[in-house]
Amino acid sequence: MLILVIGDVVGKPGRQAIVRLLPEIKQQYGVDFTVINAENVAGGIGVTPQTATDLLNAGADVLTSGNHIWAQKDIIPVLDSNVPLLRPLNYPPGVPGKGFIISKRVMVVNLIGRTFIGNFDDPFRAMDYLLEHTPEKPPIVVVDFHAEATSEKVALGRYLDGRVSAVLGTHTHVGTIDARILPGGTAYVTDIGMTGPDDSIIGDDADKVIQRFLTQLPHRLSVGKGKAILNAVLVSVDDITGRAFSIERIQKETD
Repeated sequence: MLILVIGDVVGKPGRQAIVRLLPEIKQQYGVDFTVINAENVAGGIGVTPQTATDLLNAGADVLTSGNHIWAQKDIIPVLDSNVPLLRPLNYPPGVPGKGFIISKRVMVVNLIGRTFIGNFDDPFRAMDYLLEHTPEKPPIVVVDFHAEATSEKVALGRYLDGRVSAVLGTHTHVGTIDARILPGGTAYVTDIGMTGPDDSIIGDDADKVIQRFLTQLPHRLSVGKGKAILNAVLVSVDDITGRAFSIERIQKETD
């Protein structure tokens, strides 16, 4: 099975890049299953019901998220519906939504880190519990690990090596060059990267971000404009064993 996982989609430029480029990518590579991180798709922060629908209509099978999942309040009721939109698994019990989903013989899991990003339950032990207590678990398990610290991401990849098909990092919006197959057969990359405006600072208007650093004054950031890029990884997985054969980085840009 060929699984495409697309990094954090930022605002309208990111949505437009998905609509323009995803059908072409799926046809070119013969993609069987598509996961998109959608936590910044609505104006650069959060996801709304409509923007989630836009990504699903464009060809996503499952949407993941991260620390901004609660930014748009109208999405909260959707999290408990049958819409394939995940919030991180390791939020405390009782939080709306679901942290994993099984679709088309693939289990997709959304985890969030704890270092430099927030106070959450332990993602390592949350994943242990899920793997041990999901009897219907299919062989293919893909993890979106939404985390800040490189070391935490690498550690989780090593911890889950041989137990899941892929551990793929999101959140920093800057793609890393360490895509590889770990010794136990798990595909890994520290960060997939961003799908959004190229002429920006991690998706936001560059001038406004620089002003924030210069003045230290809080102000609303806006999504950058212009040509957009799409960052993704394509993972080839054995349907029977769940072991990954290969991981390939994909970067496309709009006209």
